[in-house]
Amino acid sequence: MRDWERYLGLVVLGPLLWGQGKYVRFVTPKLPEPEGPRDGVTGQGPVLRLLIAGDSAAAGVGATTLNEGLCGQLVQRLSQRFTVHWQLNAVTGLDSPGLEQLLSALAEQSFDVVVLSIGVNDVTKLMAPNRWVQWQERLAQRIHTHHHPQLIIHSAIPPMHGFTALPQPLRWFMGQWALAMNRRLEAALDGGKRRALHWPFQDAAPDGLATDGFHPGPIGYVIWADGLSKLIQLKQSSWKS
Repeated sequence: MRDWERYLGLVVLGPLLWGQGKYVRFVTPKLPEPEGPRDGVTGQGPVLRLLIAGDSAAAGVGATTLNEGLCGQLVQRLSQRFTVHWQLNAVTGLDSPGLEQLLSALAEQSFDVVVLSIGVNDVTKLMAPNRWVQWQERLAQRIHTHHHPQLIIHSAIPPMHGFTALPQPLRWFMGQWALAMNRRLEAALDGGKRRALHWPFQDAAPDGLATDGFHPGPIGYVIWADGLSKLIQLKQSSWKS
């Protein structure tokens, strides 16, 4: 969908989409962030310093424990080959400007890999795709300056057209907006060595959703972590060579 088509759709469907959005916020259950430690050291082998930062999905909402969430699943996989020094810095409801504020409060320290999960709340606020890409560049610059990673991984915004919590046509519209953001970011990165876009869910996958129909569930986090682990190991072999 081109920009003019997306904004025309917003004009034509605006009142309906607004009403559906209000309804979704009212009826969708608010799942808590799972409790548990947000940093640690585990595994054996070469040291890998890992930061996961972002929104409610990064925080593991939809899982009952942090071990079932993205951070726990990813650390579990990486610790089979590395001594992982990991840290989770995530808050429910964050958009890209909010993530910048969160990162600004993080002590200056070095990480090898930084995984970012951000964008769903930017979509719901209808941030323009080009503006969103600019925010990802701004976040990356801050991270490179203060944390010196070998690799920043941007997790693509999930396929919102598969979020069962969203009624139609809101589901379709949000899905198109998210897809436009992902494609713009993919084009902007264009195969850069120190930043990568990871698409954890190329297609809608309702069976990977949590009970709220909005966040990943344990199955979704397994899929996400599997892909991230493989990407990190692939990239790590190149920067260490």
